[in-house]
Amino acid sequence: MTREPPLYAIVGPTAAGKTRAAFELARMIKGEIISVDSRQVYRYLDVGTDKISREKRSTVPHHLIDVADPDEIFTAADFVQRALSAARRIESRGRVPILAGGTPMYFKALEGGLLSESLPRDERLRRELERTAEIEGVRSLHGELSAADPESAARIHPNDRVRIVRALEIFKLSGRSATELYAAQKKIGGERGIAYFGVMSPRESLFERIERRAGEQFRSGYPEEVRWLLDNGYSRDLPALRGFGYRELVDYADGKITLDEALAGDVRSTKAFSRRQMTWFRQFSPILWYDFSETTLEKVAEDMAEKMGRPRVR
Repeated sequence: MTREPPLYAIVGPTAAGKTRAAFELARMIKGEIISVDSRQVYRYLDVGTDKISREKRSTVPHHLIDVADPDEIFTAADFVQRALSAARRIESRGRVPILAGGTPMYFKALEGGLLSESLPRDERLRRELERTAEIEGVRSLHGELSAADPESAARIHPNDRVRIVRALEIFKLSGRSATELYAAQKKIGGERGIAYFGVMSPRESLFERIERRAGEQFRSGYPEEVRWLLDNGYSRDLPALRGFGYRELVDYADGKITLDEALAGDVRSTKAFSRRQMTWFRQFSPILWYDFSETTLEKVAEDMAEKMGRPRVR
């Protein structure tokens, strides 16, 4: 079987300039962007995930943004299937798919480093389990899971409602434990190689941008966004609302901390995350790094286009 040509990806730590670089490159070479961001897949999480504006998305098409509700389970396997499908559709129109984002697990899944998760689902059953958790408490569900699937129960914290509900959903639908089914799965991904471009800046400059961006988000509706999500019934325990920034603003909405403390916590967590991202991305190969302190956005995009063998069309 002939292996498909590689996909090209732009990676780097948060606030390094991935979005700007991908947008400039896409405009140069008739490209379309596939977002590789585990939080931007969710609808209604706009300010806190720093989604590119709808105006810019009307200029350069973006994929895998706003594809799930905050209370939906969206797995890395879901990402792989949708990303590869998007890439094929983009190429069928004579355009160039460009992967861009900062979620290393999604990239590793595309490379073939993830087990398939095509396990049974039932929205009605999940809602029933959620109602049980609300009425009887999540620990009662954990006790039920302990009887059905002791291995999963041992791995999952008694307060982790999302994972407990998912494990019970699998058991009730299949009659088999999630542990057993996961063990029987095959690898997914790996259909196409990935050639990586990395963008970065000196840590001091990067941290300054993180602080500036967080301040702008807090002034531009971030607290109100979180309040809206809570007021519309989205649980504080959802993975979508437990990421940095959102979890601090949930605590602020609950009166546990001040807005200044929420901002400080968001900045601190984002900086720590950026350090972990660089640790992960340095292990990616092959990868060509660009330092924005040494060059311009346009030169970076032009060099990427040249390395891809794609002529500039504007």
